[in-house]
Amino acid sequence: MLGHARRLRQRHWRERSKAERVELTTVVMWYLTPWLLSLVWLVAPVLGSMAHQPLPLVLDWVLLLAGTLQCAEANRLTWAAFDHYLGRAVLPPRALWGSWALLAATLAAALALTALGRGEGAVPGLAIGAALMAFGLPYGMVTSVRAYLRQSGALAVLLMAAFGLASPDVAGLIGIGAVTVFSALFSLAACRCGAWTLSVLWEAERARETEARLAVAEERLRFGRDLHDVLGRNLSVISLKSELAVQLARRGRPEAMEQMIEVQRIAQESQREVREVVRGYREADLGVELAGAQGVLTAAGIVCEVRAETAELPAPVQSALGWVVREAATNVLRHGDAQRCAVAVRVREGRAVLTVENDGAGALPGGSGGGGSGLAGLRERLAAVGGTLEAGAAEGDRFRLVAEVPLCRTVPTAEVRQVSEVAS
Repeated sequence: MLGHARRLRQRHWRERSKAERVELTTVVMWYLTPWLLSLVWLVAPVLGSMAHQPLPLVLDWVLLLAGTLQCAEANRLTWAAFDHYLGRAVLPPRALWGSWALLAATLAAALALTALGRGEGAVPGLAIGAALMAFGLPYGMVTSVRAYLRQSGALAVLLMAAFGLASPDVAGLIGIGAVTVFSALFSLAACRCGAWTLSVLWEAERARETEARLAVAEERLRFGRDLHDVLGRNLSVISLKSELAVQLARRGRPEAMEQMIEVQRIAQESQREVREVVRGYREADLGVELAGAQGVLTAAGIVCEVRAETAELPAPVQSALGWVVREAATNVLRHGDAQRCAVAVRVREGRAVLTVENDGAGALPGGSGGGGSGLAGLRERLAAVGGTLEAGAAEGDRFRLVAEVPLCRTVPTAEVRQVSEVAS
């Protein structure tokens, strides 16, 4: 029940993922179904044929009260039963005792009305059908289909036998059996089909998150391989030459100084190569980032359209905008619920303008552009080349990010590198 309470306090509809929206809609329909069926199948027929004798009147009210409580109990159990079906939680068998007791009360009241000769108008059968609908919705998700069908068949036979003893009416017995079977199968199909669809949707959602994490892990592995290729051989040479210099120094040989000079040269060369690797890793190429963003978003099921004019952009501008594209694509995958994304790069009045727009309103942390650490890092990178960044909601429930960088401002390479290291 705690999971259900947490969901009720969850964030706004627009901030939910697609799977969360579908789950909420489906569970709300499960909530409404037993109430609608009870209203149509139970309340109106019982009130229309309510007797004035004391005992039948009490039994009629027992049917109404038990049906109302059964609907409330079904609502209480539905989300917990769905969590049990998905394996997110375990619903203990004792949680169903109240629902079993209400079902038994409904069946006993319907049987007593039939025995008293008040079974006209098919009220007992409709009461049984409404009770089984409300009972079967959560119960169908916590038991196996085979056990559910076996128990439903046994219940249909038992009810037909009991009602046959109370009132030997062949047509009425067939009606009782048909209503029992139909109600059991309908509630099983309603809960199982919806739950299975949601389970598939959640599997797809988890696969999408896993794909994003694997992309990050693959990039880290690539960076690690680059560092290994650069440092591995040079460190081995440094180790060997240092050992040789130690041996020569112990013998008083002047060649030890030459070996140490060589070690110093290799160390400086390694330092330069590492800086080149890090700078190449951090200074993103705009064309590569645009192609990568389009490929990743398309693989995630998001229609991505890219229009870019990157041929004449200076390298610092391309690097800064490349990081904006990388961060924006990552946030569309992780934080938004987008179906379409448009990326455009154009040159306008001496400025390079990058626009990333999607139909997932929560696509970037910080909502309207206020506060995510990703946005702060992008603003620092753009500030190094005199650029600006704006992010926020646009018309039609869309999210738009606009980065502008002047083309005429030149920035020393050391300054760009320093800001890139701080922002990373």
